[in-house]
Amino acid sequence: MKNVILLTPAPREIIVETPGEPAVETLSALSLPEMEPGRPEEALFPEASDNVLETTIEGGMSIKNETGYFIDPGQMLREGPGISLSADGPQILIIHTHSSEAYTQAGLDRYLPSDTNRTEDTQFNIVRIGDELAEILTDCGLKLIHDRGIYDYPSYTGSYTRSGEAIAEYLESYPSIKIVLDIHRDALGSEGVVYKTMAEEEGVCASQIMLLCGSDDSGLEHPDWRSNMGLALYLQSAAVQQHPTLMRPISLVRERYNQHLTPGSLIIEVGSSGNTLQEALAGVRLFGRAIGPALMELVQ
Repeated sequence: MKNVILLTPAPREIIVETPGEPAVETLSALSLPEMEPGRPEEALFPEASDNVLETTIEGGMSIKNETGYFIDPGQMLREGPGISLSADGPQILIIHTHSSEAYTQAGLDRYLPSDTNRTEDTQFNIVRIGDELAEILTDCGLKLIHDRGIYDYPSYTGSYTRSGEAIAEYLESYPSIKIVLDIHRDALGSEGVVYKTMAEEEGVCASQIMLLCGSDDSGLEHPDWRSNMGLALYLQSAAVQQHPTLMRPISLVRERYNQHLTPGSLIIEVGSSGNTLQEALAGVRLFGRAIGPALMELVQ
């Protein structure tokens, strides 16, 4: 059973339902192995580690390109995201393929783990980050649906298949949805050391954010991936203008991760397993308040 919240701008209505070119990489003094979505970080960190180190990954408007495609970011920015949002009906879907992803426990943020840095408790896992982003975007005037369901437990295998089926159902039921944001958290580490990403923004302890865009370089059909990349650059630009160190490089990968279902689909990685929940919440607040007005400019 998945918990779905439909949010509309003020006066807010909340309805709860339970329905059946070359790569550019700039790192700050560290070269870190990055885990791909769909690969459990438990394979790298079989046991929880107290050895957590901070790192800031230089991003700006750079792209980490893991495909064989040439990308011209300047041209894509000039062309814009190519997406229009209707003033009527839900415009954005927030979902979590790896819903049980959680952060390093700290302070009062303690949870019963279902696995390493994972919990089904939506007050402490990645769903809580989605709650925060949903509220911020709604306050900006956007209409969205937040699917708070758990798609990766008890079985991690098949989570993208299950979330993909849910996304397809939403798109059929709500044709007004043009943007799908799949919210995750990353996992970074090497030789028993866990890294947490930290933005160097004055007055706030915030995790960094990474946008991930899939492609058809794996051979699977995904004809509109460049539209998704245009949206990623549009949002990255809006965030970087306000918070220069918040964003990691955009990651362009060979796999499609359900992003073929609609132009306007992205994965958003909020912090990493080494971050605390409060750092991730601070990061997504900066991000949400930066991109909300930019998304409102797409409403017609």
